[in-house]
Amino acid sequence: MGRLVRGAYECLQAALEEVKPGTFYRNVGKSIEKVANSYKLSVVRTYCGHGINKLFHTTPTVPHYAKNKALGVMQPGHIFTIEPMINEGTYADTLWPDNWTAVTQDGKRSAQFEETILVTENGYELLTGRPEGELPLFMKRELEWAEEEKN
Repeated sequence: MGRLVRGAYECLQAALEEVKPGTFYRNVGKSIEKVANSYKLSVVRTYCGHGINKLFHTTPTVPHYAKNKALGVMQPGHIFTIEPMINEGTYADTLWPDNWTAVTQDGKRSAQFEETILVTENGYELLTGRPEGELPLFMKRELEWAEEEKN
């Protein structure tokens, strides 16, 4: 699958490691950007994670890049998304006239993994997670391809 998909997945995993009571929301972006940089990828700054409540997009705002000014501290009961968009080239994006489709300004590829998270007393619970022990599809494909190459 390559560096982009693997890097995007690892960015989300690093962000999830930050989720627990007492963590500043701004720390999530620092973790994501550190991993993205290690893969020589960039992080879109236009879009961010968000709270889920009676309104779908609500506080808190969860930026996915370092040196952001997000306010707030995670507390048990908070529900929000982490959904970093990770790019091969520039972090800059453009919105198409349909007001929905976002693309990179340089036309390079982008990948995204997303979870909705509930902060618990001792950490977090994924509300959108796969069944326990089930691998993400890209990892299943990598294993299949590796097996085919052996044969």
